[in-house]
Amino acid sequence: MMVGMAGLEGVEQPGQRGSATAARWVPAADDEQALKALELFGNPTEEEVRLPSRPESAATARRLTQCVVLRQWGLPPQTAEHAVLLVSELVGNAVRHTGARVFGLRMLRRRGWLRIEVRDPSRGLPCLMPVHEMDTSGRGLFLVDKLSDRWGVDLLPRGKTTWFEMRVSDH
Repeated sequence: MMVGMAGLEGVEQPGQRGSATAARWVPAADDEQALKALELFGNPTEEEVRLPSRPESAATARRLTQCVVLRQWGLPPQTAEHAVLLVSELVGNAVRHTGARVFGLRMLRRRGWLRIEVRDPSRGLPCLMPVHEMDTSGRGLFLVDKLSDRWGVDLLPRGKTTWFEMRVSDH
């Protein structure tokens, strides 16, 4: 299901680029694994990729994101790093909080923007909580809010799509 990128559907949270410190994810020999993930699960830019709702699927989603953003779309490494981190947070929320057997991952690109969506069968809305320096959890949506340009949730007849968008420069 293709959803418009205007952000008019569902609940939108305007985000501003912040200087949130994020754990650095370094794509070492992950290139080969990323290509294998694309081969095995499909390309999330062509259709929604369905992954099992298990913690290890976060690694698959990160690899797919890195491969698409760096290789297919040719965007800068910092954009890929932020996208990978945010995908990890959305997938973590879907796996931990929805009780789903599978979740869907979709990546869209249009002039000046990238959009990544995680769909799950729960209609429970994620909550942006205040974050304190010593908190060890609950930072996921805080990071999404700080590192994306906008994000939101679209309620579906059966479930929801949580998404984020980032501005990107077109070469």
